[in-house]
Amino acid sequence: MKKIVQVNSKKELGTFIDFPHDLYKDDPNYVPELFIAQRDLLTKHPFHKHNELQCFLAYDGNKVTGRIAAILNNAHNEHNKRNDGFWGFFDCINDQETANMLFDTATKWLKDKGVDQKSIGPVNFSTNEACGLLIKGFDSPPMLMMTYNFPYYADLIEKYGFEKQMDLIAWHWDGDGYDDKSIRLLGALQERLKRNNIVIRKVDLKNFKSEVEKVREVYNSAWDQNSGFVPFTDAEFDWLAKDLKLILDENFVYVAEQNNKIVGFGLALPNYNEIFKKIKRGRLLPTGIFKLLLGKKKIQSIRIYALGVIDGYRKMGIEACLYGSIIKEYRERGLKHAEAGWTLENNVLINEAIKAIKGDPYKTYRLYEKEI
Repeated sequence: MKKIVQVNSKKELGTFIDFPHDLYKDDPNYVPELFIAQRDLLTKHPFHKHNELQCFLAYDGNKVTGRIAAILNNAHNEHNKRNDGFWGFFDCINDQETANMLFDTATKWLKDKGVDQKSIGPVNFSTNEACGLLIKGFDSPPMLMMTYNFPYYADLIEKYGFEKQMDLIAWHWDGDGYDDKSIRLLGALQERLKRNNIVIRKVDLKNFKSEVEKVREVYNSAWDQNSGFVPFTDAEFDWLAKDLKLILDENFVYVAEQNNKIVGFGLALPNYNEIFKKIKRGRLLPTGIFKLLLGKKKIQSIRIYALGVIDGYRKMGIEACLYGSIIKEYRERGLKHAEAGWTLENNVLINEAIKAIKGDPYKTYRLYEKEI
């Protein structure tokens, strides 16, 4: 007998987190999320202070067959003057009835919370975190903090009645398969910026708290016009910064600064998914922690996680300098792969710039929407 169970206990939450490990156990491209990170995300993250989330599990008899989280993002609705609901953490066997039951349950929960416009997903919790359904690029594992799913998910979602809202693009470079113009022009561009008292420098990890405060202002300003954007609260950005500090490599983090004011930043992250892929069921203990510590220096790929410049400082060459600085470090280390992602499909300016340095749009992720 098929049924949906609301997740209320610690044990049920553990089952919710672990379900994908069993579902994808034979998929060579699956990367397990770290259990402790997922648990804290779903229970301790500052998001929960001003928003709501409810997890659900699907069962067929005693066997778990799916999961979903219904999400009420008050910050999104306030910022965008909407009354939308969201869903995320969706995983399901290839069974339309089970998927329909999960979406019905999430929709009812959102309606009971007063949502009366659209249901949007998948997002975990917003576009500031992992989001989008993979619809192109199933032949390789996801990069750090990117989603992954079976190809049949799109059918389950679309047959329920969801339609495309927006596509997100991830760009790829193999080895030295990039245009090195930004590196060749780096010195000249930096000299030109200096005439406007703008310098490109590495992040100062010794003054990390101060750097985070300045970068947060840039992030919330530079991305403000993006579709569906939700500004980080101070607590949410501090949470993200605390997590990222554990894996940051300062040689891949650059800021553009004018008179002690940060006006842009570029951040690339070592692709720790190369290690997480080997950590069974996302458990650091007893052996996962050693794989993590010993594998750090063997990582061969990076993900350009974020690159933004505030209004009034764009098209001055800052973006090219930030990209150039990251690519220069990537080249000097002889790394094998790089990803820039994701970008909105309608962000013509940045997409054309990435194409110009031979970026390959190798993966596409889709956000869906449906009237409640």
